[in-house]
Amino acid sequence: MIERYTGEEMGRIWSLENRYRKFLDVEILASRAWAELGVVPREAADLIAKNAAFKVERIEELEKETRHDVVAFTRAVAESLGNESRYFHYGLTSYDIVDTALSVMLKEASIIIASGLQGMEDALKQQAIKHKETAAVGRTHGVHAEPTSLGLKFALWMAEIKRNRKRFAEATKSISVGKLSGAVGNFAHIDPFVEEYVCKELGLEPAPLSTQVLQRDRHAEYIGTLALIGATLEKIALEIRNLQRTEIRELEEPFYSGQKGSSAMPHKRNPVTCEKVCGIARLLRGYALAALENVALWHERDISHSSVERVILPDSTIVTDHSLQQMIRVVRGLKVNEQKLAENLKATGGLIYSQRVLLELVECGLSREDAYDLVQGCAMRAWEENLSFKDLLASDSLVKESLGMDKLNDCFNPAYYLKRVDYIYKRLGI
Repeated sequence: MIERYTGEEMGRIWSLENRYRKFLDVEILASRAWAELGVVPREAADLIAKNAAFKVERIEELEKETRHDVVAFTRAVAESLGNESRYFHYGLTSYDIVDTALSVMLKEASIIIASGLQGMEDALKQQAIKHKETAAVGRTHGVHAEPTSLGLKFALWMAEIKRNRKRFAEATKSISVGKLSGAVGNFAHIDPFVEEYVCKELGLEPAPLSTQVLQRDRHAEYIGTLALIGATLEKIALEIRNLQRTEIRELEEPFYSGQKGSSAMPHKRNPVTCEKVCGIARLLRGYALAALENVALWHERDISHSSVERVILPDSTIVTDHSLQQMIRVVRGLKVNEQKLAENLKATGGLIYSQRVLLELVECGLSREDAYDLVQGCAMRAWEENLSFKDLLASDSLVKESLGMDKLNDCFNPAYYLKRVDYIYKRLGI
């Protein structure tokens, strides 16, 4: 059975209900802060906290008239209050509420994404441990290079996810700020205590300086980090797709009972999940560009960023969460075809051992240039005539004289290439 991603938890964060609930949280805390200062009667602040309520449907109805979502929100809430409503939204501007609430929502989304990153790191670590000693052909430029450990591939991805976790923690910190500083950010109509009080209660830091809005470099950093996470997941997915090709077949993403690969070709087992993740990475890069373009606003604020963020902030967190969950499932259920790994190690007739032969000949006294030309000559014949590389070397009088068959045979042992895997794993803390 395929574990289907529902995204319910992330979707709830970006619901209108939760958005306006966060607005109300900020408003109630601001009223309490004003009461602490003695500006708003404490009784009024208590009544606001007790009775303030809203219905999304009523806000939407009022917004059709006001054409302003925050005004519609404040009026909808005022309908649930008595005379104390005159102290609701006291001294505040719209984005004191919107941006501070947005930061809380982004923090909530970040908890989910951080959990997914940890799950991805754990899944990759398990595969790295399992396949630490599994020999596989390494490839450069898409061409067989030298033997390596399959586990190192997973360990490499694990290390990159770990870097993404660190970057994401920093980006989350950057957006974990609030602002209640008024229409142009100079606290003309609001005491700084209100900002400090509200932010502390919400687990945010007050922005050291803002205009009418929090500065959008923070959000650009955040979405840029999500794009980097997407790029890493794409990197992993693309490699799995390549290794699932019919000509290679070393790895294969999970294929479930009842799953169909093609409407026309019953034999197909396509890497559809990995392909989807690669597509989502493109989307995230587009969102990152849009976030960068939101940084520059006219004077103390214009509204050009708002419409963009209503799309890119929910979507970027949702699709990042989706991609993480899908790739965790892929990595955990990955099929490793050890028979094909062994066959592919032999596919070039031993050409992948050319460097070791070269170095052994140098150790025996040949110049590097002479050794290189000798080995390359045999290698080119093996390529072009589909011959055994080792047999060609064995028939060469200089190789026989310099190395002998025992040393030559030892050059073709893939275990030699795994001798420092333990060292690498130790550096990674595996």
